[in-house]
This record gives sequence, C-alpha cells and structure tokens, in this order.
Amino acid sequence: MLFKEQYEEIKDIAEDIYYHPELGYKETRTKEKVMNYLKKVNPNVDFEEFSTTGFKTTIGNPDSDTHIAFIAELDAVYAPSHMYADKNSGAAHNCGHYTQVAIALALYSHLHKSGATLSNKISFIFVPAEEYLDLDYRDDLIKEGTISHYGGKPEAMKLGIFDDIDLGICVHAIGGDFEKRTVEINCDLAGFLYKKYTFEGKATHAGFDPFSAKNAYSMSTLFNTAVALGRQQLDEAEHVRINPIVMQSDMSTNVVPNQITVGTDLRTKTVDYLKRTALKLDDAANGSALALQGKVNTHTQMGYLPFVQDRYLSTFVKEAFDETNEIEELLNNNFISAAGDIGDLSYMMPCIQIGYSGFTGTIHGDDFIDVDPEYIYETFPRFLANVLEKMDGNIDKEKLYRKSYAEYEKLIAGIVE
Repeated sequence: MLFKEQYEEIKDIAEDIYYHPELGYKETRTKEKVMNYLKKVNPNVDFEEFSTTGFKTTIGNPDSDTHIAFIAELDAVYAPSHMYADKNSGAAHNCGHYTQVAIALALYSHLHKSGATLSNKISFIFVPAEEYLDLDYRDDLIKEGTISHYGGKPEAMKLGIFDDIDLGICVHAIGGDFEKRTVEINCDLAGFLYKKYTFEGKATHAGFDPFSAKNAYSMSTLFNTAVALGRQQLDEAEHVRINPIVMQSDMSTNVVPNQITVGTDLRTKTVDYLKRTALKLDDAANGSALALQGKVNTHTQMGYLPFVQDRYLSTFVKEAFDETNEIEELLNNNFISAAGDIGDLSYMMPCIQIGYSGFTGTIHGDDFIDVDPEYIYETFPRFLANVLEKMDGNIDKEKLYRKSYAEYEKLIAGIVE
C-alpha cells in the first residue's frame, strides 16, 4: 500500500531529476534533492559522503553478518541534442539513471515507514559518475587529487565505501519498446579500455614539396583500414567492439599534416581477450606508422571491467518473479556489449543488476523517455521489496566471494601495461 501512497511524490522527484540532468562528479543539485527527501522520510537519517557528490545511508539490523548494498547512479549522459538536454552542460538523462534514483528512494521509504524487521543490513549507496565521459574535467580532478578513478564505483571502492558490504544490487532501464512489463536478470556486460594513438610525421607545403613529407593523416587512414581488415580475425564469441574516431588534428589543405590523434574504445567479453585485442590494435598502429615512415605514440586508459552477474543471487529475483502476477515477462542470460562500472565492483564482490522495462526510444538516444511510470515507480519497487524479503536471512555466505581493492589495482595495472 505504501508504494501506491508515495507514487506521485516519487514520480515528481524522478521527473525533476530528469529535467535537471548533471554530469558525473557534478551532481550537486541531484544530491541535495535526494538527501532532502531522505531527511523528510527519516529525520534521523545519517549520511556518509564521498567522492564530491556520492553518499551512503544504512538501515536494517546493525548487528547482521550480511550487509547488502542497493546502488543508484546519480549522473547523466553527455547528449546535447537530446530533447531535454541541459543547454549549458549538454547533460541529458537518456540512460535512465533518474529512475534508478527514484526507485531507490521508493524502496528506502517503504522499508523505513513499514517498520519491517530486517535480518540483513542494507546500505543505499548513491554513486556519481557511472558514465565514462567528460574526461578532461575528470583528468583535472585526478591531477588535483580529488579523485583517483574516472568511474564512481571504483572511486568508492578505493575509499572503502564497500569494505563492510557482502553483495551489491543495482537496477537499470532496459532499452527498447516492450509490449509487456518486463524484468531482466543475468545480462552480462562487456569490459572496455580506451586507446589513443598519436601519429607523427613531417609537415611540408602540400603543393611545393609534398615529396619530402610524412603524412600523419595518411598513417591514421592506413590504421583504420588495418582495423577494418583485421575484424575477420576477431572471435565473434567475444562480441568485440572497436570504434576509431579522429580526436585531435590541426590540418590545412596546403600543409601536409604532421600530427593526428585517433582514439577508440575497445570492448570484449573477457579480460584476457581485451588484452590480446589491445595488442593487435597496437600492432596495427605501429605498422601503419612504419609503412609511411612515421611514428606513433600509444596511450592506454582503463575503462571498466566485464560484468558477469552472480547467478546465485539472481535465483532470489527469479523466485520473486515466479510469485508475481504484475510483471509478465522475464529475460534471462543475455549478453550485451554495453559496459558499466558495476563490472569493477563485481570483481570484488558478487553483484546483480536487475533490468526493468517501461521506456521508449534508444538508450543514449535523443528520443529516450519513460512511458510507464506506474510500473517503474510503484510496481517495480514493490517487486524489489519482495526480492529483498526473499534474501533476508536466507543468503548462504559460503556462496559469496571477496577480493580486495589491492587485488583490483593489480589487475587493472596488468591490463593497462
């Protein structure tokens, strides 16, 4: 009943966030909006703040030996052509994070107001900067020592926010149109890294003396050709994605260009294949520069790790789905080449990300918007409350795992090197 009573207010908060999008590590208005609601629901709420705009609050049994994190992402995407993009920053909520935040608030309010006696301890963690973008700004934050990671979850991992937590639960919008109300489990995600190749040649007058030039733009063109021809050597089972773009150039039609930077993300299903394919890209860049008597400088930047959802934890979601008559469709065991920093957290502890329908348009597209708010803000949070009830006191800790942030750092260093 509580979910119906609070539906309009939760929906209003979601829409307010949707119409006021903010990029990662800049979500100050969103943070204030969320905190104010939590204070209204629970005047005694305590916050642990981190990473400029992140914060955490905990309810449930403080003496429990099982601690669950329910995670919501505060940031928007950079999409200046979106119909409701911020005119100054270009931010737009076309990934659905605004609904994650509202769902978390609906769930917190229910758990607090219902007086439910929980065996488990639950922390609601609102993390910044899930989207991998606005990198120049984040570079500045790293240089000044404000953060160490581009992604909000790895940064929270470093700061110890997840040190006392046993497992993580995230939810995420499913892109596309669905005739039936749908949830999704066990949808694994790719991992990715970022490669930047700066080709260097020799500039001369393009008309008077092109003969002694070394054309950096031609080297980049050769590199693109090598990447295209090399795709047949990539394992289809790994769902490899490569998207080279020209990032930096200063060219004139009467000067043979002596420098151009090409960047690409590289996505694969597994870490091992990510490293192997990165070496193939490096070889293609080096060979292209050498063929035209130039050189290339290579920079590798880690993105996010692959996300393999924890199948044991998903059984609780499946059990809740089997009992509901409000959600008609269950998607299971898919893989998509999208990525998220939930993959990094899942290296340290078991995590799941439950998908939910209720949208139209394409995720990250100009037309993305919710079309079934009643499902998103009332029915789905009620379903999640049932999932948490299934988990409460029933999680077998022998089936969980734990790795340290130091182990995570070592893995990332090995990939980049």
